[in-house]
Parts: sequence; structure tokens; C-alpha cells
Amino acid sequence: MEFGLLGGVRASVDGVDLDIGHTRRRSVLAALLLEAGRPVPVERLVDRIWGARPPLRAKETLYGYVSKLRVAGIDIRRSPDGYVLEPARVDLAEFRALVKQARDEPDERAAELYDQALGLWRGEALDGLESPWFTQVREALHTERATAELDRNDVAIRLGDHAALLPALRQATRANPLDERLAGQLVLALHLSGRSSEALRHYDGLRRQLADELGTDPGKPLQDLYLRVLGQEERQETTAVPRQLPAPQRWFTGREKEIADLTEPSSTVVITAIGGAGGIGKTALALHWAHRHVDDFPDGQLYVNLRGFDPAGEPVTPQTALRGFLEALGVDDPPTDLDAQAALYRSLIADKRVLVVLDNARDTTQVTPLLPGGAHCTVLITSRQQLLGLLTSHGARSVTLDVLDEHESLALITARLGAERVEAEPDVTGELLRLCGGLPLALGIVAARAVTQPDLPLSALTDELKDHRLDALDDLSADLRTVFACSLRVLSPAAAELFGLLGLTSAPDLSLRAITALTGRPDTRKLLRELEAAHLVQQHQVGRYRMHDLVRLYAAEVAPADADLTDFIGYYAATAHNGDLLLEPHRPPVPAPNGAPLPLADVTAAMDWFDAEYESLLAAQRLAIANGWHAPAWHIAWALTNYHLRRGHAAEDIVVWRTALDAAEALDDRSKQVAAHKFLGLALTDVGRFEQGDHHLRQALELVEDDYGKAGAHRAMAWAMERRGDLSGALEHAEAQLARFRALEIPIRIAEALNDVGYRMARLGDYVRAEEHCREALALNGELGHVEGEAATSDSLGYIAHHHGRDADAVEHYRHALALYRQLDNSYEEASVLRHFGDVLAAVGRAAEARESWQRALTLFRAQGRVQDADDVLALLA
Repeated sequence: MEFGLLGGVRASVDGVDLDIGHTRRRSVLAALLLEAGRPVPVERLVDRIWGARPPLRAKETLYGYVSKLRVAGIDIRRSPDGYVLEPARVDLAEFRALVKQARDEPDERAAELYDQALGLWRGEALDGLESPWFTQVREALHTERATAELDRNDVAIRLGDHAALLPALRQATRANPLDERLAGQLVLALHLSGRSSEALRHYDGLRRQLADELGTDPGKPLQDLYLRVLGQEERQETTAVPRQLPAPQRWFTGREKEIADLTEPSSTVVITAIGGAGGIGKTALALHWAHRHVDDFPDGQLYVNLRGFDPAGEPVTPQTALRGFLEALGVDDPPTDLDAQAALYRSLIADKRVLVVLDNARDTTQVTPLLPGGAHCTVLITSRQQLLGLLTSHGARSVTLDVLDEHESLALITARLGAERVEAEPDVTGELLRLCGGLPLALGIVAARAVTQPDLPLSALTDELKDHRLDALDDLSADLRTVFACSLRVLSPAAAELFGLLGLTSAPDLSLRAITALTGRPDTRKLLRELEAAHLVQQHQVGRYRMHDLVRLYAAEVAPADADLTDFIGYYAATAHNGDLLLEPHRPPVPAPNGAPLPLADVTAAMDWFDAEYESLLAAQRLAIANGWHAPAWHIAWALTNYHLRRGHAAEDIVVWRTALDAAEALDDRSKQVAAHKFLGLALTDVGRFEQGDHHLRQALELVEDDYGKAGAHRAMAWAMERRGDLSGALEHAEAQLARFRALEIPIRIAEALNDVGYRMARLGDYVRAEEHCREALALNGELGHVEGEAATSDSLGYIAHHHGRDADAVEHYRHALALYRQLDNSYEEASVLRHFGDVLAAVGRAAEARESWQRALTLFRAQGRVQDADDVLALLA
């Protein structure tokens, strides 16, 4: 069997492609092939296939994909450490083996091997696979291909095939005009073909393009080739040995991965800070690494603080920085012209092993003249901006800094305060670290305050941080507000305004669509890129943006005083309203809220949107009630009800309906108060707070005036009484519900009520009448196409059949109910059916299947906060 990754993912036997299915299934195969022969844990596969947004039952879905691939004939084995695939032939492995062999062979043989290797490519590697991990792998594979093509060009030139290579080199340089290695191959091929004048013209054009676009000169290898074409020799000079590094930070902690990344060989390294603006620890990392590797640079270390974001003055100009470098290198009278300075600087250290640290850079323009041309030099650059010009044009590598994790933060505080003081108040210390959010500057300020006040309990400092977060992080030598304010100086007015608006939302993250509703501007994406470049927001998932907690607090302080957030709240309320209609189209209608909704195609799209935007929806409701916008605050709770039911979010339902009840009372709207009392009572009952739940449900019964509302209130009371164990009372209310819906002649509600009555009769042991009611309900649901009702009734019929001694029928009913609830993505009811299904399987002696069903139910119960249900299943498993 042969496998292909260098194009679309495929598997074939004797040249005939196997049917390996859709994109996700191909993603599983590709992930295993890329780790050929090594076990891949399930968790790692889930992360690589779906990234940060796996489906609810990702592992079960993955198991299904593996099973389908096995059916297709692919031998995927399961080991204790994960899934393993040991393929006989993979085009990527063949490509790498051929390239490796080519590099060790004489040129004639190498040329053949390179052509064989490159001939294996069928198009874009991993074509069609979508996830952050596959994007990274694809980019790395294309880099391997480009390197192999350049290596093949070198071989062809050495073999004298330079003339034949010229058309391909010209085409490649048009596509990559700033690739200096490629340009060098074209210059050399032209020179060897007797076209030296054209070679020099091409070099001169590249030199001017580099100067115009990037403000730099060609690198030393290309300059050497130019001199070779001219027939000149490079002049060598003697320089002084500078030692300019400042002292490293004494309390430096963590950053092991970043330190390892910096140690990888490279000519230019850029340190950036994702997830925060200033205060993330860029300078501390650069100096820590520099001092650890000072012996690697015997010809000197240059350092300059470029003051790109200094609150006290303007950034250092490249001329000033270069003059300092030249003087450190022993030049007594440096030139004043920038180009002359840069040329002399590059010449002096061209063949030296020198470390250059450019700290606190403002932008690429400031940095470019300070870059050496020698391949033996290393440059560390720290900046709050993403220096994209360096990354794209100079092959710079970005080492990204995020906040310190909990372990690193604790290590930093312990190093500053001592283990005894930290261990004396472990819970307080944990809260202190949480409030600092892993930001090194915040941790440093807190530690400094604690050190200078040794008798002050950490609890007092923690209380101050809770009440006055940013004020407590002001220090005589550093404060967060000043650090954040300096980052705002580089923003356009529109981007600065967006920064403040994002702070007002208090949402943990937001989608591009939501932020566009916040700004009302068509150029919102462009403004977000500006905030990303300044490291004030982070696009942590495709199309979703977040801020560090402390940055968000500062953003709220500088937000426009007249900010209008009504369109933002309206977007969430209106989209949630439409999503809820898809989940439950038979719900009694309420007027749609004001707002421009996101179009949602179907139930799956609605559930996906609710899943993605859930925390932001809760934040939108809090924002609405805080601003006195009571109608959308109530409406968000209404629109979340069915989503909460499907996901088992009873505890969250309590919070949103308490808010909605306050809003309904402020609006003096009786119908909204009825709904709020009813749904709040149901949620309280669901978590076992029966007395409070009963109070609100009876309030709903007292306030309701219309017959439909009274029937709904009876249904809620029936469910609550069943949860409390009062089955007779539950049946009484269920029958009252059925009578009212029959009188109103609403078929779908009659079907639901028939099932409710039938199930309570079954719970009381009246199985014959129970089955009559449920059969009538099932038939009516089928006529109406009411899938949710059919699922609920199948669950009831399973219970009846099991307790009536017909376990085979019960198994079929429960299987059908499970399939429907999974189709509806209703994990709440799925959990309940799994529990019942396990009971039947145990009764018929299928113990292993019963335990599996109970175990799945337990997982869902715990995720949904259903403590009593989880305890009941645990007892069965024991």
C-alpha cells in the first residue's frame, strides 16, 4: 500500500486509489502518516485535527474515523500510547530520503536524485486539510521543497547546465524577487553564460529594490558574488571588541521553550509578545539568553535601547544607534550619513561572531539599518510591534511570548518572597497570581511591594488587587497604565477607539462579526490587525480575538465616554433569537429584538454559534443589564433556554434568568415575569434547590393569565414535582397541562403532554395506560415531524417496555431515542437516555455494554453539573 501527502492525501494499492472518505478522515490519516511508526495519543490527534474547537464528542468521532479507515483497508493499530500506522511507502519519506541521499552523492548522481524527489510533488502538500497544525506542517513542507529546489540549482550550475537553467531561474526570481540565494544563482548563471553585464544589472536592480523597500543592502554572500563577477577582493579590517550587555534580570523564571527556540541557529531573531503589550518580559528574556551565550560571540556584544515606546521621549534614530555602535567598534570619527554609517558598520563585523541586541524597537524602519550582513552574527530584537518586514524580507524568526503559566508565576513569586512566606498563605498566593494574570511586570510590582512591606500579609495585598486592580499595580518605578499607554501611541485614532470599546464589552473573546457590530465600521479587520501588531489583542483562533484581563481593564478606562453599545448587544440578542427558533420552531413566538443578526442555516449552525459565542452572550447580557437595557437582557435569557437544555447548563440558566427576572420587573411586563419565574424555577429544581424552585414556579402560576401560559406552567410544575419525588402531584399537573392543550387544539403541545402524562403513569406503575398515551404521542409526533417529541416519547416507551418485562423492545426504543438526540445535538437528554439504556443492558446480562453506557452518561452528567444523577450512576458502576 502506498500513501501520498505531497498533494491531496491519498492511499492506493497497485495504483488504484482507496476511498478514504471526507476531509476529517483524511486529516486523521495524514496525522498518523506524519508520525509514521510512532504512537499518537488520542488527545494529540484531536488537537491536530480540530485545533482549539473540537466537537463535543471529539474522541467518539475520532474513533469512528479510525474505524472507517480500517474498513478501507488501512492497518491502524491501537497501542497503550495511542494509534500507530506503519506504512510501507509514503511519498514524503521517499522525498526526504532522496534529498538526503542527493546531498551525499557526486553532482551527476545528485541531479538525478533531486529530480526524482521533486517529481513526487503533485501540488500543495496536505491539500484541503484545515487546522492550525496542518497549516504549520504545510508551510514547513513547502520550505523543504524550496530548499531542495535551490540545492538542485546549485548542482546544475556546477555541472555546467547554467544556460539551460536560466529560464527557470528568471521565472523563480520574478516570483521571489527578494530571495537573495535565488538571485545569487541567477547572477552566477548569467555570468557563467557570458552575460556578466546582465548579471551586474540584475544585482544592481536587487540592491536598489532592497534599499527602496527595506532600507538594507544585499547580504554578504551576494556581495561576495558581486565582487567575484567584478574580479575584486574584499578588504579586511580590524575592529575593537565591544561588551555592551546590561546586567541580566536576577529573578528571571521559566521561558524554557522560548530559550530553546532562541538557541536554534539563525541569522536574525525577533522576540515578540503575543497576549500582552508591554510588561511581558521581552527584554528580560533577551538579556538572559545573551548572557548565557556570551562565550559564543568572542568578537563582542552590542546593545542599544531604541526607546520605541518610551513615555519620556522620542525613539532613538538609526543614525544615533549606529554612531554608538561604530564608536564601540573603535571608529574615532564615524560618518554622519546613514547609508555610509550602515555600510561601514556591516563591513567592520562582516566576518565576526558578534551578538547585537536591539531592545524596545519601534518598527522595521528603525531596525533595518542596524542589521549586520555577516552570517556569523546573531541579532536579538525586542518590540511591542510585529516586525513583519523583518520576518518576510530578512528571514527573521519570531519567538512569541505569552504570559507565564501558573507554575512559572509561582516560581517567580517564591524566588522574590521566599518559600516560607508563600507557603504560609497558599490560597491567598494562588488568588494573587490569578489577579496578575501571569504578566511578569504585574508580578514584579506585587513582589516589590510585598518585599518592601515584610509585615504586610499577602491577603491584604490580594484584597487591594481585587478592589483596585490597576491602582494596586502602580509603582514609583513602573506602573501598568504607563506601559499600556505607550503602546497606544503607535495606534491610529480609529484603532485606539476600538481598543477602548473592546474593554467595555468584558467578553473573554469576540468574533470578527461581533466586533464589527461593536464598531459599525467596514474596516474593522484592518483595525484589529493594527491592535494585533501592537500586541494589544490576540487572534487566538481564526476570526476570534481576546485581550489579557489587565489590558482589558485599562482599555475600559480609556474607552470613549459616549460609546454606543446598542448595536453590539442587538447583534447578540437578535442572532440568539434566530438560533433559538431553529432549535425550537414550535415555541410560542415573542417579538424579535432590535439588532442585525448573523444568518444561521440550520440547527447545527445554531448550536455551533451558541457554543462559540456562549461566554460572550453571557457577557452581553451583563452589559445590557448594567446599562439599563432591560429588553435585550431578558431576551438573551429567553433565547438561551433551549441551548441550556441541550447542553445541561442548569447552573448558568439560574444566573441568566435571575438577571432576566430583574429586567422583567424593571419593564413591569407580566408575561416576561411569568417566563422568568417559570424558567428560573425549573433551573433551581434541576440543581436540587427544590424550595426555591417551587417558590418561583408557583409565582409563575399565580401571575399567568392566558390558557397557553397556564398549560406551560402546569408542565413546569409536573417536571419539578417529579424531580422532588412527588409522582402523584406530577401526574396531576401533567393531566391539567394535557387538558388545557387539548382545549387549545395545539397538536404539537398535545403530543408533548401525552408523553408527559404517559411517563408519569409509568413511574406510578400503570404501564398499560402509560403505553396508550405514549403510543398516541408517538403517532402524533410522527405526523407533525416533531423529532424532539419523537425522541422523548421513544425514551418513555423504552422505560415502559423495560418495566413491563419487554427488554428487547426497550433496547430498540432507547437506541432510537439516542440516535435522535444525537442528531439534535441534545447532550442533556442523551445523558438521561444513556443512563436508562444501561439499566436495560444490565438486565439482559450485557454487563460490559451496560457499564459503557453508564460511563458515558456519567461523563455527561459531570460536565452538566448534574450531581445527583452522577452519584446515582456512580453507585451503579460500583
